[in-house]
Amino acid sequence: ASAGSQAFAVSVAGEKGTESFRLFYEDGAGKRVSPWHDIPLYPAGKENPEVLSFICEIPKETKAKMEVATDELATPIKQDTKKGKLRDYPYNIHWNYGMLPQTWEDPSHKNEATGVLGDNDPMDVVEIGDVTCDMGGVYDVKPLGVLAMIDDGEIDWKLLAVRLDDPKAAACGSLEEVEAAFPGQMDAIREWFRDYKVPDGKPQNAFGLDEKWMPKDYAMDIIAETAGFYDDLMSGKTPNTKELSLE
Repeated sequence: ASAGSQAFAVSVAGEKGTESFRLFYEDGAGKRVSPWHDIPLYPAGKENPEVLSFICEIPKETKAKMEVATDELATPIKQDTKKGKLRDYPYNIHWNYGMLPQTWEDPSHKNEATGVLGDNDPMDVVEIGDVTCDMGGVYDVKPLGVLAMIDDGEIDWKLLAVRLDDPKAAACGSLEEVEAAFPGQMDAIREWFRDYKVPDGKPQNAFGLDEKWMPKDYAMDIIAETAGFYDDLMSGKTPNTKELSLE
């Protein structure tokens, strides 16, 4: 199977809906590659930072909590587990959800704007477009804004993005234009992430920066920062103290 708008193949190991399920990535030669490490953050080059690679972990209108396994060799996509059980959201997520490759939220770095540490994961992406992405698909997206979610006391940035091939993408520059193209969706995304843990008896998630969506320029600065944290992790400048798989 091909994966989205970029030329990576995906192969399945194990059975979907079980702990054994893994979605692996392969390059054109059939060699297993890591979606976190081997897919470029900037597919059109660093000189075009408004084109990003989005790896879809959770297609819209599904609820299995799939994620890139950052602690396994080749970092395949698997279903998250908690206390030995497969994790699902309590209800569907209404947008395509996933991550930016070659980014990392450094758990030793305190974010100045919010005063909290990174969550030790790649940067999350909420893709707002109308088309359902494939699990494991790799898509070219444009950044639109960013929300500073605070999850269990850690910063967990949510990048708002739209696929470049979405008919509404060209009309989305400012947050006001995003609101016009996708009315009510930015508020809906915030409230979904605020409340999704409540059915499990947990408190609501909090948000920094007055709970506001920050504009594209701010988002691009955060992306560049998390890309820098990732580079420092890979070079050894930042010690790998969390047993992450760096290949």
